Amino acid sequence: MRIKKLKTYYVNRHSCYKLQYHLVLTTSGDEAIFTPELTSYLNEFITSMMAKNDCELTEIRYDGLHAHILFDAPIVLNLPNFVNGMKSTSSRMLRRKYADQVKELVGEDGFWVRSYLLMTQSENNQAIMDEYVQNELK
Repeated sequence: MRIKKLKTYYVNRHSCYKLQYHLVLTTSGDEAIFTPELTSYLNEFITSMMAKNDCELTEIRYDGLHAHILFDAPIVLNLPNFVNGMKSTSSRMLRRKYADQVKELVGEDGFWVRSYLLMTQSENNQAIMDEYVQNELK
């Protein structure tokens, strides 16, 4: 499908849209594990996944146990499949490339916890993220 980006929104054959998402992924470790080496590798991987799925990456940031990924997505993207594919593939690739380091930081579990937070971008995001992180720690 051909997607055309105008100044503030996207246009395809029958629709105009602007779908902006904030994805929060949590590592399965107990402490901050995002070393410069891991973040560099994850940044490359995430950028590649976004490009392959016609998404526009806005920002990636890491804080402690969380990766925050802000992006625009096409209207036809199957978000659950996209996020699960990104999580499983990145976890597998990190374990292959940084086996000892990842094993030491997250143990035998997957790199990411099973759950994730995906929300549209709005002025309410900070309160929602705070609630998610607090509930996740319980």
